[in-house]
Amino acid sequence: MVEEQLRHRDITDARVLAAMTAVPRHEFVPPEHREEAYADGPLPIGFGQTISQPYIVAWMTQELGISAGSRVLEVGTGCGYQTAVLSALGADVYSVEVVPELADIARTTLTRLGYPHIHLRLGSGYDGWPEAAPFDRILLTAAPPAVPAVLIDELADGGRLVGPIGADAQVIEIIDKRGGRTIRRTSIPVRFVPMV
Repeated sequence: MVEEQLRHRDITDARVLAAMTAVPRHEFVPPEHREEAYADGPLPIGFGQTISQPYIVAWMTQELGISAGSRVLEVGTGCGYQTAVLSALGADVYSVEVVPELADIARTTLTRLGYPHIHLRLGSGYDGWPEAAPFDRILLTAAPPAVPAVLIDELADGGRLVGPIGADAQVIEIIDKRGGRTIRRTSIPVRFVPMV
């Protein structure tokens, strides 16, 4: 997966490549999809949700620019795979999931595999995590029609938010916060589940 789908494309951050190598993706997919775990595409994880394509996970993680010790808010824990990748990079991860069953599955898998510095919460990403804010980085793994204002408010000065935005047509939006101002740019087209 790393050699064929990531390294030979535009994933150049050695730390991201190492994290993607270290995290066992097959542990995060349902048993009926384990044989496809390292394929270049998203997979269903139940409850109308998916685990993102490995390339997209790596690309978005690279765009975040995480340093060891970064406080990261992840909106949409899902099965916990992206959460594990963030933890493998040394981030202190606060992850919110709206589907109770997925939150339980992710908690069980992440605990069993021993990933540190992960805080999980059942709730809506539209509410953020105010008592843990501000965050150095915010990652959305589901697509709202527009970036919720609460997430911009919870982004630390000097911080960055990366996530899919849009309803029918979606693109990755990257927002940097500098001196209280936000600098936005759009990037690649994507297809994520909607943020609910």
